[in-house]
Amino acid sequence: MRICSFIFALLLVLSIPDVPAQTTATVADIDGNVYKTVKIGTQIWMAENLRTTRFSNGEPIPTTTPDTLNYTQEPTPVYQWAYGGDDSNVLVYGRLYTWYAAVDKRNVCPVGWHVPSIAEFKLLDDSLGGKKKAIGKLKEVGTKHWKTPNADATNESGFNGLPGGWRSAKGHFGALGLYGHWWASDRASAEYVFRMFLSYDEKCYRNHLGATDPQTGWAIRCVKD
Repeated sequence: MRICSFIFALLLVLSIPDVPAQTTATVADIDGNVYKTVKIGTQIWMAENLRTTRFSNGEPIPTTTPDTLNYTQEPTPVYQWAYGGDDSNVLVYGRLYTWYAAVDKRNVCPVGWHVPSIAEFKLLDDSLGGKKKAIGKLKEVGTKHWKTPNADATNESGFNGLPGGWRSAKGHFGALGLYGHWWASDRASAEYVFRMFLSYDEKCYRNHLGATDPQTGWAIRCVKD
């Protein structure tokens, strides 16, 4: 009986899904915001969206007045906002930043952390079994923040991806609850830059790691150096 019990226990252990090891460490930004972090594969990520209003050297990251200002004529806008100009959204969804703020040499991330490259996002996907498997593992479960159906979400990675929406260069806020976008540090071309995308509907994933306009306001997740 003991041998049978041992074999059964061993088989049970071997049948447990290979979920990446997670940590409960935290990191603080220059504003004193504290973020949970998570280890996924060989990388350590923030498990929350960035909320800082200052670069790591203490200089402020500008915002617009009003929040809906049209800045389409600015060639390299460096801005950040609370979604809809409402600071009550920041604790859950973080702030929205232009790509030019994300890659500014003053570093939007805490010291020792950085905005990920597209290669680092690809490594994140690979560590979770590839794009198709990774997408659901990156999203918060349920419909408290995501619009229904969000059926593929398991959050097995602990990344806790949220639908923080966006801000257009023309001054429009939208897609809160529908989509999450996170900046990558790379240019895709002279006109476009890379980002990661998650959706409430798994039918929308043809462009999970794709290119877009750098003037848009989107979320940031920092990864450890």
